[in-house]
This record gives sequence, C-alpha cells and structure tokens, in this order.
Amino acid sequence: MSPDRRTFLAGALATGGMALSGIGRAAAQGAAGPLIFDAMGEMRLEYDGDLIKQIKASGLNAITVTLTDPKVSGQRATDEAIDAVLAHDQHIKAHPEWFLKATRVEDIERARAAGQIAVFYLYQNSVQFQKDLDLVDMFYSLGVRSSQITYNYQNWAGAGCKEKRDGGLSRFGGELVEKMNETGMLIDLSHSGMTTMADTIAVSKSPVCISHTGIMSVFENERNTTDENLRAVAENGGFVGVCQIRPFLTHGREGALEDYFRHIDQAVKVAGVEHVAIGSDRDHRVITMTDEYLAELKAEEGENFNPDEWPLFIDELNGPRRMEVILAGLEKRGYAQADIEKIMGGNVLRVYRDVVG
Repeated sequence: MSPDRRTFLAGALATGGMALSGIGRAAAQGAAGPLIFDAMGEMRLEYDGDLIKQIKASGLNAITVTLTDPKVSGQRATDEAIDAVLAHDQHIKAHPEWFLKATRVEDIERARAAGQIAVFYLYQNSVQFQKDLDLVDMFYSLGVRSSQITYNYQNWAGAGCKEKRDGGLSRFGGELVEKMNETGMLIDLSHSGMTTMADTIAVSKSPVCISHTGIMSVFENERNTTDENLRAVAENGGFVGVCQIRPFLTHGREGALEDYFRHIDQAVKVAGVEHVAIGSDRDHRVITMTDEYLAELKAEEGENFNPDEWPLFIDELNGPRRMEVILAGLEKRGYAQADIEKIMGGNVLRVYRDVVG
C-alpha cells in the first residue's frame, strides 16, 4: 500500500468519509427548474472549466460517476479503487466552484444552491470487495454509495452479460446483496447477465437500479435488459436508466436519436414512468473520430474495443448540452411535465433517498 493511500485511508476512516467540499455563495444556476440527475455518466478529471460551464448550463445538477477500471481483479482492483477515490476527492476539493462530493440526498440541494454539480461515486464491478464483506464498509466510509454486482464476465458474485453461461447470483453474491442493503449502498445491475440480475432483484430487500442499459425488446444486444427484468426492477421499487451508447440502441447512425427515444418509450410502457431515468454512460466532450481519439478508446476499452461499432455517440447527444436535447425531445413526444421531471431526475432521487438516505 502506498503512503498516500495509507494516509488517505486513515483520515477518511476517522471522519467517516463525510468531508465534503465547501459550499460557496448561493447562485441561481441550477437552483431553479426540474432536477436533472444523470444516473451514470462521465466526469473526467481532464475536463476544463469551459466544458464544465456548458455541462452546468445544460441543467445537470447531479451525476453518478464511475471511479475506476472495472476489468481488473484481486488486490489490484481494491488498490485502484482506493486510489480513484483519492484522485476524485482531490479533484473535487480543488474545484469547489464546480463540484460537491455527494454522499446523501441532501447534498444535491446543497450543490444546487451553490451552483455546483453533486457527484456520487460508483464502481462498475464488485471485484474491489474481493470476498471480504468488511470492504463494503470501508468503501462506504470513503464515500462510495453505489456498486455494480458484476461487469461483463463472471466474478465471485455472479455472471456478467457477456458470460457464456449465467449461473445466477452465487452464495457470496447473496451475502454481498444483504451486506449492501444493510450498509445503504445502492446495488447497480448494469452489465449483469439476465439470470444474475433476476436473482439479485429477488434477493434484495432494498430498491436496485440498472443505471445504464438499453431495452432488449427494442434492440437485441447482450448489454440490454429484458422486459421481464424491467418489470422486476419496477416491482422492487428501483429504476432503469436508458443509456446513450448508440450500438446498444440501434444499428444505424441516421435517425439514432429517434431510436434512443423508442427505448425510453418502451421502458416507460413496461416499467412505468415512475421507474425510468437517464443513465448516459457517455463522455461530455464533443467527440470527433480522430486516430488519436480511437487510440485513447482502444487503450481504455481493451478487448471491449470494436471499431465496427464506432462512433458510440448519437450525433445530437454528442456534447455537453445533451440533457437539453433529451428534455426537449420528451416534451415533443407529449410527455406530461410531471413525468418529464421524473425521468430527468426525480426517479433517481427517490431511489437514492430510499437506499442511500
């Protein structure tokens, strides 16, 4: 363990991980209008002030971000997960004009009042817990409020969506679900196999989420969720976040925005408008498909990189103002204002209030 990580752990555990960046002067930006909460999106450390200003101008009030690479395992996964908390905490502390580290629902309103974006922490796998349930407590103390059960493949808890055989939630997986319920850490079933997903929903005593997915009955893709599991999430009291990764939603590039809204419409039809959300899973930058960007993606994605599926983005949602496009699109499709507010953030807020507090 590095000296920085050891010092960080000692301080965070002593304070319960609740040391948040300060609130500045109240600002009008983000304090009015409907709450916009991205259930899972990117907030890269390299984003500059101009980009953050545009993100805030789009109305984004809160976001749950992925902290680290979900593809590693063992002690390396635990160490990198700790280092990622350290890096994000330092970044948020350095930019109180932009962000507030959020660990409770009340932090969202604190951030809105101060013109900040509330940032919740998520891991996209459970490998950082290894097989030690005490690590759930440790990461909770560091401010982590959500974790996926699986990523793409088999782990100690269950099977991911790309696994050849989905044997469902393991015995340890059941213990992990119970521990996360007790701790108040939200269970995210994105990237899970359908049997593992169904098992987890059945076992969990708290609402769960699928923060970023497409709808299998609209477009068949291994990353998408069946109507049966959508209904189960709704019955559990959770939410389903519709992602903006184009290859999960449609084969085409032209008309992809319309296909995106078809996924939202189907999720609403199946799960009910009280259980549908926005989970972008997308970069906020305006992406151009340069050789340099493709090399960056290849390095990040490893075996998940498939050049035939690029670009990942939907043209109209390619950039920091995408939440405005989605809100306008829902209005155009005739959704009532109250239902739009639920989809844009109210449903995520409700589940976070129920689970995280």
